[in-house]
Amino acid sequence: MSKTVDISHILEFLACPTPRAWVEWALENPEIMLVDHANCEKKAAGTALNLMYRYVDNHKLLNKLSRLAREELRHFEQVIAIMKKRDVDYPQISAARYAGSLRKHVRGNEPGRLVDTLLVGAIIEARSCERFACIAPELDEELGSFYTSLLKSESRHFTDYLKLAEEASSAEEVAERLDVLLAAERELVESADEEFRFHSGVPA
Repeated sequence: MSKTVDISHILEFLACPTPRAWVEWALENPEIMLVDHANCEKKAAGTALNLMYRYVDNHKLLNKLSRLAREELRHFEQVIAIMKKRDVDYPQISAARYAGSLRKHVRGNEPGRLVDTLLVGAIIEARSCERFACIAPELDEELGSFYTSLLKSESRHFTDYLKLAEEASSAEEVAERLDVLLAAERELVESADEEFRFHSGVPA
């Protein structure tokens, strides 16, 4: 992990660290990690755009998430460039259960729906940042440097989502909802998955 990027606030925010078993699984599946990473960047951009379409009256949200979506797409371009350089194919693969399972906890009525969706976004960005930090020191120089370079932006995306949630709600409600969502996220991270993905749990 880069010494110039402090992610201590990310580590304090998450309910658990990534298990060592996931890191070892990732090292055994570098091509799948790249493919799923590319998919994650596309989905992150799509999530930001969907929120922009849904909440057109929230000027700050529109500006923050417009920049975020552009940055996610730039990361997607960087990942597929690395894949091309390494002759890694880009097949269709199934998504991890991670994001979909977290979104099952999102409330259906506004403003709870917005608050929970933003908090889920913050959690996903925080976990991505933490996983890049976990895996980067154990990868080859090119990929390790690339993943380290993503720490600052992923940390900023986490902060953006969290601040937007706090502004759409109250500190008390955010704390209450984070207790629920972070507990669900911890269960997903520490439980078993059959297939490796960037946001999978541990090997079954």
